[in-house]
Amino acid sequence: TEAIGLYNLGQSCCLNSLLQVFLMNIRFTRILRRIIVPSSPAQRRNSVPYQMLLLLEKMQCGKSKAVGPTDLACCLSEHRVKLFVQHDAAQLFLTLWNLLKKQMKNPELVKELSDLYTICIQEHLACQKCSFEIKSNSTMLTLPLPVLDANSHRLKTLEDCLQCFFRPEELTGQNMCFCQQCGRNTNFLQSMKLVHVPQTLTLHLKRFCFERLSHTHKLSHPLPFPQELDLRKVLTENQCQADDGEKATWQYELFAVVAHSGSTSCGHYCAYIRSLTEGQWYCFNDSEVCQVSWDDVKCTYGHSNLYWRETAYLLFYMKKHPQ
Repeated sequence: TEAIGLYNLGQSCCLNSLLQVFLMNIRFTRILRRIIVPSSPAQRRNSVPYQMLLLLEKMQCGKSKAVGPTDLACCLSEHRVKLFVQHDAAQLFLTLWNLLKKQMKNPELVKELSDLYTICIQEHLACQKCSFEIKSNSTMLTLPLPVLDANSHRLKTLEDCLQCFFRPEELTGQNMCFCQQCGRNTNFLQSMKLVHVPQTLTLHLKRFCFERLSHTHKLSHPLPFPQELDLRKVLTENQCQADDGEKATWQYELFAVVAHSGSTSCGHYCAYIRSLTEGQWYCFNDSEVCQVSWDDVKCTYGHSNLYWRETAYLLFYMKKHPQ
């Protein structure tokens, strides 16, 4: 009863794929089932968490191969989420998550939702002329990983992308910062350090490259990603700001892949998700759902000459040993 499809309402493949990733995550549905049900019919119609809960129950109780997310889609449109248009999966994922967090009235559930998905990063700025430095912590829903290095060369693995994201960068020329100690603009070294990672870690592969005149093109070169990811082995000590107890939980297993096929102007999304109860991989392609193998999932690594083929865009990893 887990593998239930969602009918396409008209260019809703992106929404359908993300909903499947949310609702196949047992830790997320445990939070969803404990929400406070809005009191009035109007409030219930406009509550994203409640409409998502109704959709979950509809999927689990129905006997058909697919259900329509019409009520949830109408609810989203009331919150200025456009229907019948192409969406970017990373942007829509952030929009859905923000609406969920905003409308969950129980502070305890809001914290659990944040703990489930939120990444904590420390940004470090150090003047290269003196000892002045600035440290600030921020939270992110996804790690936006480059697939090209600073010289526009293709990165070859997911581990390379993570290394590139956390590699220090020197701010010179027009990018210089004002140093309070030196009293003038100086060269700074900017670095990012990982402080805390959530139970569900979301990685955004920046496959869409912006060029001049607002044109974009898709970077479809091969980029393998592992089934198991140990961040302790990928990042150096200088790229982490966490104690040993925190790092002990930095071992992950791939849970889902949201893949994009086609071009930037005409594309399609589907989701490959590993059932947390069976361990079996499924492909969710709108109303069509089928069992697949790991070899099928690996087909989303990318292909240099076939940009219209499915290419992984969002990767969701689940902690192997959550605290």
